[in-house]
Amino acid sequence: MTDLIPTPLFEPLRTERLRMRPYVQDDAAELHRLLNDWEVCRNLAAVPFPYSSALAEGWIASSQAQLRDGHAYHLAITGQEGDAEMLVGGIGLRIDAATRSARLGYWVGKRYWGHGVAGEAAGRLARWALANLDLDRLEATVATDNAGSIAVLRRIGFRHVGEGTETFLARGGEQKILRFEATRADLFGQPATEATADGSKPLLLVAACALVDLDGRVLLARRPEGKKMAGLWEFPGGKLNPGETPEVALIRELKEELGIDVASSCLAAFAFASHSYDSFHLLMPLFLCRRWRGTPQAREGQTLAWVHAAKLGEYAMPEADRPLVPLLRDFL
Repeated sequence: MTDLIPTPLFEPLRTERLRMRPYVQDDAAELHRLLNDWEVCRNLAAVPFPYSSALAEGWIASSQAQLRDGHAYHLAITGQEGDAEMLVGGIGLRIDAATRSARLGYWVGKRYWGHGVAGEAAGRLARWALANLDLDRLEATVATDNAGSIAVLRRIGFRHVGEGTETFLARGGEQKILRFEATRADLFGQPATEATADGSKPLLLVAACALVDLDGRVLLARRPEGKKMAGLWEFPGGKLNPGETPEVALIRELKEELGIDVASSCLAAFAFASHSYDSFHLLMPLFLCRRWRGTPQAREGQTLAWVHAAKLGEYAMPEADRPLVPLLRDFL
């Protein structure tokens, strides 16, 4: 069993102007008014036209059920007008757990077109999804004549990966589409460091620690949104500052990241990772630690999980960390 710090069913996402939250039944009338528009429906594959008020009510109920089950995240996009919240569109992710992927879709009421709503909302949800859900990839499809949505997907980091056809209910048949895709590297970029004078890859030194509790579980930390490789699980630790030894760096990092105190004598060198990324080569010694003072707490926005050694392989990790998993599994 894994101990994961509990989180709410869904905490609304915010941008500078927008809020994305689960639908409520009070949204039904405005949802119907905004969606029952040919110019909006024609760009949405699964939405018929006309769009009835009964469909709006049913959609809200089904979206709430899918959110509870973890099958999809269908959210209302709202803005603020004075003290009043107003519905301006919708956005969602359909989860495919088997392929660790999700399909992104969105729409904006016609009266709010031209204000950057779609890009602002889609970019925020896409980054949140790859940082917080067990996903490796996001997908999206768009009709070839929907130039606005094509531009939105490219602007937020999606890549064009193919073509195809899809049934659009409002248009009454098959339409040509473009397929788009985004991974963590597309949305968050790869870790980078300065090049060396001779053009070779610089060496990045990072120290990591496998904290092991009395039940033999290992603490993993999930990189939070806003960091490179967000959403991947890793062993706590970090870069060495100039003049630091790996042990000194770990003691500092564990205090900063987790609020715990570790003595150098409690850090046992266990293994190391050596991995070449596109722009640098990473060398990472891994230490074992079974004794520390304090209770590990997420102090930098990360998610923490205590994981039995046998289940470490079920967690998506940076490439450099993966070879360490079987070594830990066999040792513990």
